[in-house]
Amino acid sequence: MDWHALSKEEVIAETHSNLNGLTQEQARARLKQFGLNKLRKTRHFNALKVFFSQFKSFLIIILIFAAILSYFMESVVDSIVIFAIILLNSSLGFFQEYKAEKAILSLKKMMVSEARIFRNGKLLRINSKEVVPGDILILRTGDKIIADARILESSGLKINESALTGESVAQAKISKVLTSSVPLADRKNMLYQGTEIVSGNGKAIIIRTGMRTELGKISELVQEVKAEKNPFKEKLDSFAKKIGIFILILCGLVVGILLLEGAEIFQSFLVAVSLAVSAIPEGLPAVISLGLAFATRRMVRKNILIRKLPASETLGRATIICVDKTGTITEEEMKVTSIYTNKRLNPKKRKKMLFKIGILCNKARIEKDESGKDYIIGDPTEKALIISAKENLLDKKELTEKELKVKEFPFSSERKLMSVIRKSEGKLISYVKGAPEKVISRCDFELFNGRVVRINENRKQELIKVYEGMAKQGLRVLGFACKWVKNISLENAENKLVFVGLQGMIDPPRPEVKDAIQTCKQAGIKVLMMTGDSKLTADAVAKEIGLTGMSIDAIQLHKISDKQLFDNIDKISVFARISPEDKLRIVNILKHKKEVVAMTGDGVNDALALKRADIGIAMGKRGTDVARDSSDIVLIDDNFASIVEGIKEGRRVYDNVKKFIKFLLSANFSEVFLVLLVILLWRNPELLPFLPLQILWINLVTDSLPALALSVEPIEKGIMQRKPSKHGILKGILGFILIAGLIAFLIDFLFFYLSMGNIVKARTMVVTASIVFEMFLVFNCKSNKSIFESSLNKYLFYAVLASIGLHIAALYTPLSNLFSFVSLGLYDWLWIAGIGFAGFVIMEIFKAIFMRDP
Repeated sequence: MDWHALSKEEVIAETHSNLNGLTQEQARARLKQFGLNKLRKTRHFNALKVFFSQFKSFLIIILIFAAILSYFMESVVDSIVIFAIILLNSSLGFFQEYKAEKAILSLKKMMVSEARIFRNGKLLRINSKEVVPGDILILRTGDKIIADARILESSGLKINESALTGESVAQAKISKVLTSSVPLADRKNMLYQGTEIVSGNGKAIIIRTGMRTELGKISELVQEVKAEKNPFKEKLDSFAKKIGIFILILCGLVVGILLLEGAEIFQSFLVAVSLAVSAIPEGLPAVISLGLAFATRRMVRKNILIRKLPASETLGRATIICVDKTGTITEEEMKVTSIYTNKRLNPKKRKKMLFKIGILCNKARIEKDESGKDYIIGDPTEKALIISAKENLLDKKELTEKELKVKEFPFSSERKLMSVIRKSEGKLISYVKGAPEKVISRCDFELFNGRVVRINENRKQELIKVYEGMAKQGLRVLGFACKWVKNISLENAENKLVFVGLQGMIDPPRPEVKDAIQTCKQAGIKVLMMTGDSKLTADAVAKEIGLTGMSIDAIQLHKISDKQLFDNIDKISVFARISPEDKLRIVNILKHKKEVVAMTGDGVNDALALKRADIGIAMGKRGTDVARDSSDIVLIDDNFASIVEGIKEGRRVYDNVKKFIKFLLSANFSEVFLVLLVILLWRNPELLPFLPLQILWINLVTDSLPALALSVEPIEKGIMQRKPSKHGILKGILGFILIAGLIAFLIDFLFFYLSMGNIVKARTMVVTASIVFEMFLVFNCKSNKSIFESSLNKYLFYAVLASIGLHIAALYTPLSNLFSFVSLGLYDWLWIAGIGFAGFVIMEIFKAIFMRDP
C-alpha cells in the first residue's frame, strides 16, 4: 500500500487505530498476528554447521585420508595424533567464529531500545520489540526509529537516513500527503526502521514491523546472497592440492618400484603410506589456525573484531580499501571551522552576537549522562553551533534562562529558515538562522563595528560571493541575522533583518587519518573514499587528509560504461553522492582487476557490497545488525586508522605463515627423498631410514612448538613500506625450501650411510640429526635478513629447548622402546650438532646472497 499517498485520516482508518492509540487487547492480538518487531535471521548461527565447515579445507581432507590409512595399516598412534591435529585445527576455527558471534550479540543487546507510544490515551514506554502496526509513536530528538511509520505531526523533524540511503545529511520531514509516484528516498512523510531523529519532535503511526519493514526486506535479500570465498582459503586450498598431487605421484612411483623389485603389495603400500605421512605437513593447519588466532587476539586490542580466522591474514594483503567518509575518515561530528562577521573572514576579534544567535536560535538541548557530564542531543549542525559558542565563552543554558523563548517558527524546506523570538530586557528580539542566500535576501541592514548600517543590492551580492567561497571549500554554511520586533508574527520575525554573519562547518577528519593515509600509500594500498555527501565536501576532506586523484559524483559515474570505469578507476580517489548500487558496481570492477578489496560499511545499503568484497568491514558503533552480519571484520571504534593497524597485523600474519610453511616443507620433503633414494640404491624394503612411527615423531617434535613459535614472530621493519602480495604462498620461498631441503637430505643420508652397520642406531642417528638440523633451520626461517638483524623471539628459544628436551626424553627413557631408538653417546651428539650448525651457516650465506628483500 502507498501509505505516503494517503491522508492521515485514511492511514488511521486503514490501520484500524485512532489518535489515542490501540487498546491493550488490540495490541496483544496484533502482536500474535504480526509477531515481534525484530529482524529475523534466515540463516542462524548453527554450531554444528560451523564446526563441520572447518573440515572443507583440501589440506584437512588429505590429513583425514592419511589418518584413515594409518589406522588400517595398524599405525594406530599415527592415526590418533593426526586426528588430534585435525580436531585442534577445527576447534580453533569454530571457537573464533563462535566468540565473534557472541561479541556481535552482546553489541545488539547493548542497543536494545524503548519506544514511547500512546495506548488507551496513555503514554507508555515499552520494549521496541513489542510495538505493532497501529501504535501511535511519540517522537523526540535522539530517538531511533524502531519500525516503518507514517508521520502524523512534525515539528522541525529531521531524520538521519544514512543507514538506509547512505545520505549523511539529515532529511527534513513533513506530514503532508505525497503523490504515489514519489520514490522511497524522497518520501518525506514516512519514517523507516533503522534511521534516527537528529532534531525536532512529532507523532507517527506504525504501519509495518519486523521483516515487513523496508529494512527487513533488504535484510532478507542480503541473507540470501552467498559471501565471497576468502582469498587466503583459496590460496591454501591451491597449495594443498599441489602437495596432494605431488604426494600421490611420489607414492605411486615408490609402490611401482617396490613391486618391480618383488616386494609384497602390502609392504609396498605400507612404505607408500609412511612416505605420505612424512610428506604431509600434519601440523600446518593447526599452526596456521593458532597463528591466526593469536593475530585475532592482538587485533581485538586494536579495536578490530575478526569474525572468521582467515580474514585477519587477508586484510594484510588488501590492495584497495573502499572506505566510507562519515564517521570512519571523519569524526561524524560537525565543527565550525570558518566564520564571516564584521566584514571579515575569520577575524581575530569575534563579535559575540554571531555566536549568540547560533545558540538562541537552536533546538539542540544539553543533557547529563550517568557520570554527570554534559552531552548535546540534536541536529549535528546545531550541536556544532553550541560548541562554537562555548569556545567563544557563551553558555547556552545561561543565555536561554536570561532570554526566555516567546515563540518559535520551525525550519521549513520552503522558507529554509528558522526563527525564535525571545524576551530580552523587556523587549522582543527575533533571532534568525538559515540558508545564507535566504537570510541575506531578507536583510536590509548589517551589523558593523557595533553599529547597524543599511545595505544595498551590491553589498548583498558581495555577501553571496563570500558565502559561495566558503561553500566551495566544502563547508556547510549558515547565515545569521536578528531584529527587534513589536508584534509576534512570522512576517515580522523574518523580514527587514540585520545581517550579523556566516558560520561554515564541516565534519572534520579524525586527526590520525592523514598519517594512516600516508602509511597506506607507502604500503602500496590505494584508498577509495565513497560517500553520499556532495562532491565539494568530499573533495575538501580528501584534500585535508592528503588523498590525491580524481573525484567523480554519481551523475558522472552513471554516464560512463563499465569498460571506461575499468580503464580509469586507478586515477579516481573519491566517489561522491553514490548509492549502494554504485558501491556494488565499483567493487565488481575492482574484483575484475584482480584487486584484493576491503570494503567498509555501516548501513543496510552497504550489505551487498560488504559480502561481495574480499574483506567486508562493518562499523561497531554506527553499524546496523545487517551490515555486521554481512561482514568478515567489525571495526569496534569505527576508525580508519584502526584498519591500517589491522593491515599491519595482517601482513605480519602473512609473513609468519610463509615462515612456518618454508620451515615445514624444507624438512618434510627431505625425509621423502631420503626414503626414495634408499629404496632405489639398496632395493630392500626392510632397509628404511625411518620407521612410520619415527617419521611421525620427527613431524610431531619439529612441526609443533617451533613452527607455532614462528607464528608469533614480531613485525619486521619496513612491513608497511612494501606493496601487498598478490602471489601464491610459495612465491619467494621456493628457493629457500629447495636448498634447505637439499641440506637436510644430505645430512640425513650422511648419517644413515655412516651408521648402516647397525640399522637401529642408523635410524636413531638420522632421526636425531633431522630434528637437530630443523632446530637450527627454524632460526634461519625467522627472516630473509640475517639472524642477527631479526627481532628477538623468546618463544622460539623456549620451543627449541622443549623440542630437544622431548627428543632426549624419547632417547633415554622407556619411550625409546616404543620408537625403536637406542641411546647416543657424546661423540654422536657432537657430530650431529656440528653438522647441523654447518647447515645453519650455509643457509645464512644463501639468504645473504639471494634473499635480502623481506
